[in-house]
Amino acid sequence: MIAAEQYGAPIEIDGGAIRGRIDGQVVRFLGIPYAAPPARFELPRPPLSWEGVRDMDDPGPAAPHRIKSFPMVDPTPLVGPGSDGRDGDYLRLNVWAPKDANGAPVMVFIHGGGFVGGCKDAAVHDGSAFAASGIVCVAINYRMGIDGFLPVPGAPTNLGLRDMLFALEWVQRNIARFGGDAANITVFGESAGAMAIADLVTSPLAKGLFRRAIIQSGHGAMVREIEVAQHLVRKLAKVLRIAPDADGFRGVSHAAAMDAIEKVAKPWAVDLRGKDGCEPVYGISRFIPVYGDDVLPEKPVDALRKGAGREVEVVIGTNAEEMNLYFVPTGVRKKIGGLLARWLLGRSHPQAKAVLKAYGYKQQGVRPGEALTDAMNDLVFRWPARQYAAAHQGKTWMYEFDWRSPACDGELGACHGIEMPFVFKTLPSVTGPRGLAGMDPPQALADRVHELWAGFAKGRAMPWPEFGAYRMVYQVTRGEALHEPVMPAAAFVPE
Repeated sequence: MIAAEQYGAPIEIDGGAIRGRIDGQVVRFLGIPYAAPPARFELPRPPLSWEGVRDMDDPGPAAPHRIKSFPMVDPTPLVGPGSDGRDGDYLRLNVWAPKDANGAPVMVFIHGGGFVGGCKDAAVHDGSAFAASGIVCVAINYRMGIDGFLPVPGAPTNLGLRDMLFALEWVQRNIARFGGDAANITVFGESAGAMAIADLVTSPLAKGLFRRAIIQSGHGAMVREIEVAQHLVRKLAKVLRIAPDADGFRGVSHAAAMDAIEKVAKPWAVDLRGKDGCEPVYGISRFIPVYGDDVLPEKPVDALRKGAGREVEVVIGTNAEEMNLYFVPTGVRKKIGGLLARWLLGRSHPQAKAVLKAYGYKQQGVRPGEALTDAMNDLVFRWPARQYAAAHQGKTWMYEFDWRSPACDGELGACHGIEMPFVFKTLPSVTGPRGLAGMDPPQALADRVHELWAGFAKGRAMPWPEFGAYRMVYQVTRGEALHEPVMPAAAFVPE
């Protein structure tokens, strides 16, 4: 039995009254419904109301997705629990607030996972440290995969992004009850969450919902034309033996949908290259936002160049060795042969051989997998992020996270996701023999990175020059801003 004094006073929000659990100077509210349980291919709706006071100490279910085992690294702290989808009431959010907050800045986190996995409850992005730093921190779930990012004929497009917009509108209406300032909101996210934020910066439907954005390992180039994404619709319909429309997909169970997602994830399963011959996700995920609707009327980078999102202050960055997460534990970086490396890259890029040669392929001492990994670090993450920073007409700061994890026998390095436990000050969650950060990660670096993020949310400019004409990039471990290096990828990425 939990003593009543461990809970805060009830507060009224959309749907009814709730109480949060007090933990020292932090009050946690887990699993607040910001929308009703989603109906497949329908727009998000207001949450169902309830009687009495709900104690918000149960995070609730995640959106339907599967967690696969990963060689050498435990992914659970990074992505949280999976879900079979039987409990559909997952459009929820968590709030961590300072105990006596009043007009505090707000940070809203959107998780990654390739638009097919992850949830708000992963240990690595627990928001307690931000609350302890004087910030009201929010983390949200959203629809993923077929339900969230498949442009099915007869259904609204970009439903996952629409869920995020709906959650941000909920924050605008309700966050003052938690002590937060609705006029001072920073959205931040990693990987797919960062891609989504980069897109929403340019969306006319997001105008006025946030003042700042931190885009970690993301950018606005991972979007597809609706016409190209229709290839995926038809392929999935064929796999599921249904009509390629909303009525056909509505009857598909979550288990069958997840089986089909795994089948189309194979490198040879479906061709999603655009007119330029490039596939913008390089096979990492089949599901990404589409442009050409009311959420994203045009490509985000094109919209930036026309001034969209100029009122939003942006911090954007990547990790120095993003693709190591995918290619080191699996052995691809060490073991893949030249022909297979060319074939794999060729599924996403029309000049695969030339790209690999630019990164040392065929040179003495350079393995094909090393050239592939280095090329994709630039093509998938670093260079598109630079393009985004250059296109944004508002205040923009750029960073590169370069601390090298000693995991995987010292080879994991500054991989995708490695900045997360430093940003959230949750290093214990990923420390250990199978932890992303290895055995003894530097807490002092976590303190410094966390303070940079928190300070930005409080309205402080980042302590290095804006990207602008000088193209300065802050290297986190070194603690200094350097001129952007010239990258071979620049010659191979279409505008």
